[in-house]
Amino acid sequence: MSQENENVKCMIIGSGPAGYTAAIYAARADLKPVLYTGLITGGQLTQTTDVENYPGYPDGIMGIDMMENFRKQAARFGTDIRDGYISTVDFSAIPYKVTTDEQVSILCDSVIISTGATAKWLGLESEQRYSGKGVSACATCDGFFFKGQDVAIVGAGDTAAEEAIHLAKLCKKVYMIVRKGELKASKAMIHKIKATPNIEILYHTETSEILGNDLGVNGVRIFNNVNKTTGVLEVTGFFVAIGHHPNTEVFKNWVVMDNDGYILTVPGSSRTNIPGVFCCGDAQDRIYRQAVTAAGSGCIAALDCERFLLGIESESK
Repeated sequence: MSQENENVKCMIIGSGPAGYTAAIYAARADLKPVLYTGLITGGQLTQTTDVENYPGYPDGIMGIDMMENFRKQAARFGTDIRDGYISTVDFSAIPYKVTTDEQVSILCDSVIISTGATAKWLGLESEQRYSGKGVSACATCDGFFFKGQDVAIVGAGDTAAEEAIHLAKLCKKVYMIVRKGELKASKAMIHKIKATPNIEILYHTETSEILGNDLGVNGVRIFNNVNKTTGVLEVTGFFVAIGHHPNTEVFKNWVVMDNDGYILTVPGSSRTNIPGVFCCGDAQDRIYRQAVTAAGSGCIAALDCERFLLGIESESK
């Protein structure tokens, strides 16, 4: 339990591959990091099943088990891991002030933001029921599990188009469910979609319900919003590609972000516009959003943080 006016050298906000990797490097550099896990300890990977594309796991590993391994490794080197979240921050001057959900204030010489992003969902009850059992928000993560099968993907932008093309290389048939009468993707992506024979675009179509059983998804009930007809797609996989929400709201009055709330970092680094405040993982990555890239960026953030603190220490001597 932290105390009022506690001072820490390195505060890491958020867990997941980025946060825990930053903690491993920071702890080994004797920065004595304190890590607050956030609302979902371990991040998005704890809500997935098998992870087969992370190096070092030739037989794959359950997402929740992988993140438990990350946590244990960070703790092994001395990271002070605390369950909870940061409710407010004050980055006006060093030491920076962060306040926990228990309304305890902590003073920090440096801060690493690794709060991640949350996938946008359609809001269907059946969507959550079959999450990890055929429903996914990451085709590049989970598409391999549906090799040779029929799948559906919801979305109309570049991300949905890219993921549909990725799925088309693996799957027998890809239904692209588009609510309006056109795609929002770039012309180049639209051309690629239309040139891919096993992708079928269903315009003016919405998802009413995801169907399945104890084994997982086996269909999707759809609704045409023009002619008011319904139907069922016989698919074993359902992918949602309608965007992500970066979990950065608490920092919006301090750190520069893009229009969607992703934190902007100096190219080639994890540095933000605030000296001593760094960002890694999906909170600043709107393109790749992979566990391995998040972990890599966590390493970068810890190294940047270490160099920053060394600069402060040398100036104070």
